[in-house]
Amino acid sequence: MTRLNVTMVGEGNPRFVFLHGLFGRGRNLMRIAQGLSGLGASALYDLPNHGDSDWTDDFSYADTVATVVDDIIDRFGAHPRLVLAGHSFGGKVAMLAALSEPSVFAGLAVMDIAPSNSAQVSGFGVFLDAMRSLDLSTVTSKADADARLAEQIPQPPVRQFLLTNLRDRDGWQWQPNLDLIDRSLADIADWPITAGPSFPGPTAWIVGQQSAYYRPEDIRLMQQYFPLVRTVEIPAAGHWVHSDNPEAVISALAQLSAASPR
Repeated sequence: MTRLNVTMVGEGNPRFVFLHGLFGRGRNLMRIAQGLSGLGASALYDLPNHGDSDWTDDFSYADTVATVVDDIIDRFGAHPRLVLAGHSFGGKVAMLAALSEPSVFAGLAVMDIAPSNSAQVSGFGVFLDAMRSLDLSTVTSKADADARLAEQIPQPPVRQFLLTNLRDRDGWQWQPNLDLIDRSLADIADWPITAGPSFPGPTAWIVGQQSAYYRPEDIRLMQQYFPLVRTVEIPAAGHWVHSDNPEAVISALAQLSAASPR
């Protein structure tokens, strides 16, 4: 059984579940969860092969979704009526989870991803190559690792995001399962179903106005699976909408929670 690490934020009854994107961890969404703490507690999940959750030998969306949904039900009951929010890779997991177990979730937020093939994920191969080529046995600090990664990854914010996954535990280690992610990029980019049930609850498609992942025409695909979907464009934001404009994302999720019956 795949063990998942979960960080709880806030007090009161659980209201939100957050699923991070590729190379991320639950704590990447801490600022958003803290901003929603007045509406109830949030569960920040480390997805399999990320953060402090277990690694797996293989990747499939079916297995990932089953692991997440089973854990949610074990922790919060069969019908907790949660608002499920996922970013990028986590957004695909969230969509599939809501479609597979709609009675568990009162509302759904899909952050900057669509139910289609995400060819943009192929660009993560550059990050994987840089991370895997770093000789961790000779790294002396995160600053040292940052300097070494700069040649292949010139964008400081991207390096800082990736370096949140580097831990010194009797030697420097990457927390994500880089080998598995590398050989699974095509499957991660894919959308594994072509038809099926729809999710009846309120859905917010939260997208960055400046994101390469946002194609307005994908609203038709969203409507196919999520008939009550509403597009929320986040100004001054790219793909990492929750980092680029957290206040706007918090507002969108608060509105979704108000529209989602408990």
